[in-house]
Amino acid sequence: MRIALDCMGGDVSPIFKNISGAMEAVEKDGFEVILVGEKDALEKELSKCAKTSPLLRIEHAEETVAMDESPSSAVRRKRNSSIWVAIQLVKEGKAEAVVSAGNTGAAMAMAKVQFGMLPHVERPAIATRLPTPEGFSILLDAGANVDSKPEHLCQFALMGSVYAQDCCGRDSPRVGLLSIGEEESKGNELTRETYELLKRSHINFIGNIEGKDIFTGNVDVIVCDGFVGNIVLKSSEFLAEMVESLLREELKASWCGRLAGLLMKPIYRNFRKKLSHSEYGGALLLGINGVCVISHGGSSPKAIKNALFCAKEFVEHNLNKRIEEAIAV
Repeated sequence: MRIALDCMGGDVSPIFKNISGAMEAVEKDGFEVILVGEKDALEKELSKCAKTSPLLRIEHAEETVAMDESPSSAVRRKRNSSIWVAIQLVKEGKAEAVVSAGNTGAAMAMAKVQFGMLPHVERPAIATRLPTPEGFSILLDAGANVDSKPEHLCQFALMGSVYAQDCCGRDSPRVGLLSIGEEESKGNELTRETYELLKRSHINFIGNIEGKDIFTGNVDVIVCDGFVGNIVLKSSEFLAEMVESLLREELKASWCGRLAGLLMKPIYRNFRKKLSHSEYGGALLLGINGVCVISHGGSSPKAIKNALFCAKEFVEHNLNKRIEEAIAV
């Protein structure tokens, strides 16, 4: 198993975080990671490590796509960039999957251009995991499309259902359509038309769900367009950080709180683990004819490690073939 890692992608100190995460991953699991980026910078960072691994190798890429760079511009002008080269390695069969914490729009656009789409799939969708009391639910689309049609949302639902069943072990995954009310008549034109299509599909569609249902665990797959999905994702990430920050400040506010904090350390650790996006590593770009995992720009080494594990899992489950078969029905 070989996974190409865009080592130049990320917000702060991306090379350090990506290499550290890759090191942790190969030490734990033993697959090969191809570090893609500016060779001298990568070698300099590797030289700081106490030990290295023969499972890490460098692929030079002289350009970097900035986090705020236009995806269309990057596709046209940055074909020597770390994201492009990492994807190209997969396209040429030199790696089985690609992981990037860089510019999401550029990664998605470049993957679409180089991999192409799966047969009968019109739009890609970003599938991300959201925490629930007993595990997680899958939200898609989390930002790949802002102007989806009802047919696209139906394809998202089908791909999400296959993902939940094959990779997450959910039998007959419950698929819900995110709307402003549970009634069939609620929502805008997009959700009402999508409801009718999903009702006639062969997936386990349980109807509309509201915002309050997202984190209950009563639905396995949450379907929405990328505009709504990205707002849900970013809001939930900020809310988790705010709750953690408020809890920490309250515990520090008095000697009683500090004492309680010491006693609560194991509970607090588990609480933080359940809410942290680093536990899930990255989001899978579904619908493309390749395996691409998109990570958060602020990913820690732990998040990068888990993103690499996610990519490995998706390859092992041969998810694209299963999606092809399901779409063709």
